[in-house]
Amino acid sequence: MQFADRLNNVETSAIRELFKLLGKPGIISFAGGFPDSAMFDVEGLRAASAKALEEEPGAALQYGATEGYNPLREQLAALMAAKGASGVAPADLIVTTGSQQALDLLGKTLISPGDKVIVEGPTFLATIQCFRLYGAELISAPIDGDGVQTDALERLIAEHRPKFVYLIPTFGNPSGATLSLARRRAVLEMAVRHNTVIVEDDPYGDLYFGEAPPASLLNLSASVPGSRELLVHCGSLSKVLSPGLRVGWMIAPPELLAKATMCKQFSDAHTSTFAQATAAQYLKAGRMPATLDHVRGVYAERAQTMGDALRCELGDAVTFVQPRGGLFFWARLTGAGGKVADGNVLAQRAIDKGVAFVPGTPFFCANPDHATLRLSFATADVDKIREGVARLGQAVVG
Repeated sequence: MQFADRLNNVETSAIRELFKLLGKPGIISFAGGFPDSAMFDVEGLRAASAKALEEEPGAALQYGATEGYNPLREQLAALMAAKGASGVAPADLIVTTGSQQALDLLGKTLISPGDKVIVEGPTFLATIQCFRLYGAELISAPIDGDGVQTDALERLIAEHRPKFVYLIPTFGNPSGATLSLARRRAVLEMAVRHNTVIVEDDPYGDLYFGEAPPASLLNLSASVPGSRELLVHCGSLSKVLSPGLRVGWMIAPPELLAKATMCKQFSDAHTSTFAQATAAQYLKAGRMPATLDHVRGVYAERAQTMGDALRCELGDAVTFVQPRGGLFFWARLTGAGGKVADGNVLAQRAIDKGVAFVPGTPFFCANPDHATLRLSFATADVDKIREGVARLGQAVVG
């Protein structure tokens, strides 16, 4: 068969390929980027879906508006206001089939073949694949423990004049890094200076441990004149409520929302109205704060356990920054004492020892750091985390 030329720009996800190796009995996986299903508020969702069918069965089961089910848009606008985003009206957002669809819509509406897009190095693997599918030339901006390095980012913007810049400022995937408040302001200010669109992907911002992270770019845009018109904010219920609902949203300037809505209409007509009605009832019932408190407590304990275990079992063979939220550790092998220094090599050894993680290489759009790896603590309890990291320590040695 003769396939579209655009498929030459992408390849199968390395993470999906890795999952094919996870059928080995007894394996402990730190590979997945998804929440623990034991954290799902099943009772709350059951009640919400029943309420949706009771109150508006026709609307919940019928075709709906491409922009989204209006009661959900109202709840999402209220949710954003509660998080400090001023002036977000229901009309300022569209509901997407997960935040993943928002990225696809950005590709469809903004990227022409050969356009340049700046992403973090490393960044969300699906973003790399999605933007390349539409022909983007991706430019990698360096990051550290405080997120993207803004001096370097501004130089790259000035040099490449990108169509837009894509960032995960809070508890990034895979880096776990959180952009500092000063750098957040700098990003918005440079967006205005260079008239450059900034995309803020924020699926993890509510998953903080202890102190809340700095205000989102969306929240801060009110204090940086001109920046709101250049900002796109993508949100999701997948990591905090349920990935199976496939409910996300995109807040953007009206012209972009109109184009994205048109493209979404061609793609799926609308996100599942039943899922949207269920999500709307759930948010209306006020159960989200308690759900978040529970999830944060469990993930905080698991993150601390993993950090302690890595320090104990791997010692100076690995370096990392303890995450303050999200789902991931981003670590770098040092090769100390002649131990393995390549994440791809370690990944194969680890499978043999009964533990899995994702090597860091695929998360870079250019100049990959082969010594890096991503570990998720979300789906393993503390005992499995300790045992899994102990196995990882054995794999590092040989």
